[in-house]
Amino acid sequence: MAAELGVSAASVSRHWRKHGLKPHLLRGFKVSRDPHLVEKLEDIVGLYMSPPEHALVLCVDEKSQVQALDRTQPGLPLKKGRAETMTHDYKRNGTTTLFAALNVLDGQVIGQCQQRHTHVEWLKFLKKIDRQTPKDKALHLIADNYATHKHPVVQAWLDKHPRIHMHFTPTSASWLNMVERFFRDITTQRLRRGVFTSVPELIQAIEGYIDHHNTHPKPFIWTKTARDILQKVIRANSHLSSKQNATLH
Repeated sequence: MAAELGVSAASVSRHWRKHGLKPHLLRGFKVSRDPHLVEKLEDIVGLYMSPPEHALVLCVDEKSQVQALDRTQPGLPLKKGRAETMTHDYKRNGTTTLFAALNVLDGQVIGQCQQRHTHVEWLKFLKKIDRQTPKDKALHLIADNYATHKHPVVQAWLDKHPRIHMHFTPTSASWLNMVERFFRDITTQRLRRGVFTSVPELIQAIEGYIDHHNTHPKPFIWTKTARDILQKVIRANSHLSSKQNATLH
C-alpha cells in the first residue's frame, strides 16, 4: 500500500493506528441461518443464566481427530534470552476423539477418549454421563447438530431415560456451547506443545489434564443475555445485506 500511494510504510502504519485498523488480523465468523434461532438461543442462554432447580446443565461435544504428534528432533527448553524451540515438522502417530461434558455449575468435566466418533461412541459416552451423575437429578445436555447426536439408536435410548433432556444449539453457532472453551484450553495448555509418541501416551496426557482440571475447577461465567446476542446477530445480518447489495449494484 505504501508503494502504491507513494508514502512511507511508517505513514501507512500511523494512519492505521489512528483509525483503529488492524489489517494483519482476520477473524472468522458465520451468521446462523437457523429458522429457530431465537427459540434455541433463548433456551440455551436461559439454561446458563437461570438453570433449573434439582438439575444439572452439561455442555457436551466431541473433539475429533486429536493427533498424537511427535517432533522430528528434540526441542530446546526455555531459558533467559531464548524462547522454547520446537521443530515445525512432525510425525503423526494416530488420533483419538475426546468426548467431554462440562458441568456449567461447577466447571467439572466428564471425559472419555474413543477411537471413533460415530453414534456408537456417542451413546457410550451418554451412558457414562448417566452413570457418573446423581440419579435424582434431571440432566439438561447442550449439544450441536452433528448427525450422530440425533441418530435413531441414540434417540431410542434417550426415550428410555427421560431424566436426560437434549438442547441443540442453532446451526453455525457452536460458540454457544461452553464446552468449546474447555476444548480451547486443553488445546493451548496441553496438546499444542505436547510431544506424543503413541495414541496411548496422548490419551494419558488428556486424562491427566482432565484430572488436574477437576481438582480445582472453575466454571465459565456466561454474561450475555439472549437479547444482547440477538441484537448482534441482527447487526451482522444488516451489514452482510448492505455488503451484498453494494456488490450487486
